[in-house]
Amino acid sequence: MKKWKKLRSEKGENLRIAKVRFDTWKNPRNGVELKATVLETPDWVNIVALTPEGKILVVKQFRLGTEAVTTETPAGVMEKGEDPQVAAIRELAEETGYTTDNWTYLGWVEPNPAYQDNHCHQFLAKNVVRTQEVNQDDGEDVEFCEMTLEEVKEEIKVGRTRNSLSLLTLSRVFEIWK
Repeated sequence: MKKWKKLRSEKGENLRIAKVRFDTWKNPRNGVELKATVLETPDWVNIVALTPEGKILVVKQFRLGTEAVTTETPAGVMEKGEDPQVAAIRELAEETGYTTDNWTYLGWVEPNPAYQDNHCHQFLAKNVVRTQEVNQDDGEDVEFCEMTLEEVKEEIKVGRTRNSLSLLTLSRVFEIWK
């Protein structure tokens, strides 16, 4: 398959969570030009955090896009130039107050390469313990709790855990547990 040729790129609006860009591409198959919207978004981290007792730390929060409360793994946006593991350590502590020195990098994925340019870095954090108070920013209202593996599977089954990046990160950890 041939790579498409980018003909031009125009900057769009700078939103709070992304910058909009409009790229015009030429389809190598038929020569047709296509104007695509691209969201320039920061990289993210997603964490499966396990307590010494083997429970999984989850967060519950209201999501503006779906207008619903979801159960997810801890996650967050990386600061510009921030190392993925540093971001994961920071996000876990800020959202939950849990910390650990036992981190495993699981890899990265492209959340939606059709119109986003970012990566989501995935981590497994073992032996997490509550060591500090939460430090949520003004746009967060996060509750957290520890769940057994069976409870997490039930959250998935009944549809309370439906964030695709949380599900993918959990699936990578479930594969390790096999």
